[in-house]
Amino acid sequence: MICPNCGKDNDKVIDSRASDGGKVVRRRRECLECGRRFTTYERAEPAARLMVIKRDGTRQPFDRDKVLRGIQVACGKRPIGEDVKERSADEIEEEIHRQYDREVPSRAIGELVKAKLRDIDEVAYIRFASEYDQFKSLEEIKSQIELLGNRVKDVKDQQKLF
Repeated sequence: MICPNCGKDNDKVIDSRASDGGKVVRRRRECLECGRRFTTYERAEPAARLMVIKRDGTRQPFDRDKVLRGIQVACGKRPIGEDVKERSADEIEEEIHRQYDREVPSRAIGELVKAKLRDIDEVAYIRFASEYDQFKSLEEIKSQIELLGNRVKDVKDQQKLF
């Protein structure tokens, strides 16, 4: 592993432990050149690389970090913890791997992100949906907000039943 401080590829592992429910291995390392310590994370990669089919028909490898960045941008300055964002990206990735073997349409990924954000924070959902669905007018945004309002009302009505 290349040291982020000096750039040399000469280190030793000081400590290894499972993280994130055993899905990630956290390794504490020490550079033998400069003596600085740093942490790395290992995540198992699926056997077959999942390809994303973009709107224009091009294909590129699935990247969980892009999903996470989209969630982080939508949640910008909202009171949502990083752990919630990370967990959401993990859950979306797991769902994609469950539903698709080799190729996944980018539209399916966007819909999963929208559904997750709808449950987390309505403002983040509107931010993501407005960019992802490329709303062209205020009326389109207004109709999404009305749908959210109806959904909240339905949930409150359901809670009264119990």
